[in-house]
Amino acid sequence: MTGLASPASSTTTGSWVASAVQSAVAGDEMAFARIVDAYHRDLVRVAYVVAGDEQLAEDAAQSAWSIAWRKLGSLRDPERLRPWLVSVAANEARQLVRSRHRRAVAEIRVGIPDDPDDDPVEEIDSLDLLAVLRGLKPEDRRLLALRYVGGLEPTEIAPLVGLSPSGVRGHLSRLRDRLRKELRDG
Repeated sequence: MTGLASPASSTTTGSWVASAVQSAVAGDEMAFARIVDAYHRDLVRVAYVVAGDEQLAEDAAQSAWSIAWRKLGSLRDPERLRPWLVSVAANEARQLVRSRHRRAVAEIRVGIPDDPDDDPVEEIDSLDLLAVLRGLKPEDRRLLALRYVGGLEPTEIAPLVGLSPSGVRGHLSRLRDRLRKELRDG
C-alpha cells in the first residue's frame, strides 16, 4: 500500500490526484489503478458518444489507459488529469470509428420493462438521438462528448481540438441547432 488518499477519503480532489499522478509516474501501479477506478466511467461515456457503440467505447477507453500509463509523465498539471484523460479517450474513439468503418446496431430491449412506470417514449427518444448522433462526423461527436458528457468548458476544449474558445462555442451552437432540427423533423 502506498498510503495514497483515495478519491472518497480525500479532503480535496486535487490533493489525491496530484499524489496519485506523482506515484503513478514513478511506477506505482496501485496509484494508477486508483486513477483508473476514479475516471474509467467518464472515459467510457465520452468514448460511447463519439463511437456510438459500447464495445468500441470500451476498446477506446482501454487504449486511452494504455496511452495514459505511457505518457502520464508528460502531463504538466495534475489538476488537468481528467480533461487530459477524456480527450485521449475521445481521440481513441474517433480513430476506432475511422478505422472500422462500420455502423453499429442499436439494441432494443424486448419484453416487460423492469419498472411499470417506464415510459417507452423515452427509449424511442433516446434511439432517435442516437441515430442523429451517428449521422454526425466523428469530430463533431467528439466535440459534443467533450462538452456535454465530459463536462469540459469551451476554454478547455479549444486546445484539444485546435479551435479558439469562441470557435468551440460557435461550432457547438451550430451542432445543437442541427440536432434540434433533425430531432424535430425526424
